[in-house]
Amino acid sequence: MSEKASVGSVTWTDLTVENAERIRDFYSAVVGWTASGVDMGGYDDFNMNDPETGTPVAGVCHARGGNADLPPVWLIYVNVEDIEKSFAKCVELGGQVISGPKRMGGQGRYCVIRDPAGAALALFEPAK
Repeated sequence: MSEKASVGSVTWTDLTVENAERIRDFYSAVVGWTASGVDMGGYDDFNMNDPETGTPVAGVCHARGGNADLPPVWLIYVNVEDIEKSFAKCVELGGQVISGPKRMGGQGRYCVIRDPAGAALALFEPAK
């Protein structure tokens, strides 16, 4: 997750599914990503990495714990200046909140919204 990206920029993409190992292996075979585990306290989610540089480019996560209520879609995270303000504006304009706001470790806070057309998106406020 890029904490220095500007407001409005896409900073991360991940997929939350029931069987993350199976989907990790699927994308490794289909697009060539390598995977590295991310300890979630009893199980691993996965960074999917550029095969040449090893740089994380996306995530594949289990639908467990704090991720249990996330839809199984490729979810983009977009930087916002103030998550509370963006959250309130979403609801005011006919969107709904699927999950959060929640802390993402020391990186910041996020919430997952659904726009009036039904599309899901994560809002991310980097830690100050």
